[in-house]
Amino acid sequence: MIQHTFGLLVRPSAQWKAVADLPQSSFKTLVLYPCFLAILPAVAWYYGTSQVGWTVGAHGETIKLTAQSARQICILFYLTMVACIAVIGWFIHWMADTYGAESTPAKGIVIAGLTATPLFIAGLVGFYPLLWVDLLVGVGAISWSVYLMYLGIPIVMKIPEERGFLFASAVLAISMVIMICLMVGSVIVWDFGAAPVFTD
Repeated sequence: MIQHTFGLLVRPSAQWKAVADLPQSSFKTLVLYPCFLAILPAVAWYYGTSQVGWTVGAHGETIKLTAQSARQICILFYLTMVACIAVIGWFIHWMADTYGAESTPAKGIVIAGLTATPLFIAGLVGFYPLLWVDLLVGVGAISWSVYLMYLGIPIVMKIPEERGFLFASAVLAISMVIMICLMVGSVIVWDFGAAPVFTD
């Protein structure tokens, strides 16, 4: 699985072609890819928020979460990442017929999971929560993920680039709706007891 991570970061076009040529049984195995990679940002942010902390303002004191609160939030963070990949993957499979592509739920999840690779890797900045670094790396990771999606969908789905562009645009729109739902869901979950608890 690790070759996909490296390939998508340095030679994405060739890596997508390699993924497109995989047998169906390999897609079923690759469904686990986002489950493993999502551990990286969850662990990084647990450590960063509970052990390192962050500051607000030039002379602000270091703010940290309690270990229990950080653990609870990071477990929810992990489950949310995996669930979002699964939902986006299902939508990719569901829309495939519309764009003349053959798909399975496993193939949709694999495309979504591989596309999110830069986001998972960028999550490692959580080991040292510094706002401007996190924003800079985050914007770069989002841009690369969007590029991977527009590049990969036509290759893996074996459809013309014009149709692939429309397909990828529809997936991007769905992803943005899911992101908005996550923001609303976060507020609701906080009200039900998952709000962050800070150290004294």
